[in-house]
Formats: sequence, structure tokens, C-alpha cells
Amino acid sequence: MTSGGTNRGYPDRDQVRTLGAWRAYLWGQSVMTETMTGARLRLRPMCEADLAAVLTVEQAAYAFPWSREIFADCLKTRYQCWLGEIDAMLVAHGVMAVAVGECQIFNLSVHPDWQGRGLGRQMLRHLLWLARKRNADMAFLEVRVSNTAALALYRAEGFCEISRRRNYYPAANGREDALVMARELLVAES
Repeated sequence: MTSGGTNRGYPDRDQVRTLGAWRAYLWGQSVMTETMTGARLRLRPMCEADLAAVLTVEQAAYAFPWSREIFADCLKTRYQCWLGEIDAMLVAHGVMAVAVGECQIFNLSVHPDWQGRGLGRQMLRHLLWLARKRNADMAFLEVRVSNTAALALYRAEGFCEISRRRNYYPAANGREDALVMARELLVAES
């Protein structure tokens, strides 16, 4: 309830702190959540003007980062492209496509200075929530076999390995395999 005694069917402010998905639904595209350290993470859609900052995070997070052109194409294609900011500083981003009852998470990055604080989990959950809102019932992603932190996150969030793509990613010593992972998106999680 609001201080006026009515809530018009919406959650009150205390409930909203724990229901980040409601923020996106009720108050537009921006979502505020709290990190494990108490910092406030703001999730919002990516736009063309954000690409320089996105590339800074991408290049810090990966030895073989996406290019500006790839991100620009994702925006033009109207993929779900989201940013995570703390105090107006970009610290994370995610890119996903949703079609024909499935979502494919293409990119989920957190700046190395901010890793290990639950930001990747928050971005992943936000993307999965968006996928469910668009009637996806299955989620897919690829991850490097060497990315143990990402593998632990995806497994903890219910993803299971369904196949392996040999020599999928570029690596310092040639190529590296990708694990293809999937999970069902249940309506009750919305």
C-alpha cells in the first residue's frame, strides 16, 4: 500500500525492492535492483549512444570482444539489448533475441571490477523475465568451456548442457569449445 492507503493493485515500495520485474512493467523500461553489496543496479535498454561505454565493458571482460558493429546490428534488429548501471556508470550488458517461443542469450557481460557481486545473475534473470513476457518457454545460450564462473551461474539458474560446439570460440591458442545450454521458462517464475 502507498502512504495514502490504496495501492490500486500494485505492489508497495517495500515489495518493489524485491520485485525488479514489476518495476519494468509498472514504471517503464528502467529497473532498479540491489546488488549483493547494496549498490543500486539500474537496468535499462541500450541505445546507439551507449555503444562506446558498452565496448569498454566488453573489451575489459573478454579477450575476444564483440565489435561495435555487432552491437549496432543487434540494436537495428531490435534484439533485447540491456545495460546495467551503478551510479550512472555502465557495469554490465546483455543481448538476447526472442522468437517462436524461444530466447537465445547472445551476450551477458559484467565489467571485471564488478564481477562476483550478483550483477550477472540480475541481468540474466531480467532477460529471462523479458523472454517469458514475450511468450518464450525455452532459453538457450552458448558459453566457453573455460568460463567456470559463467558455467556456475547458468547451472545455478537451471541451465543444463545439451550439446558441445567444437572449436566455436577464438582462443589464445587457436579455438575453444562452447557448451550449448538450455532451460525451460516456467510461467510461475514470472
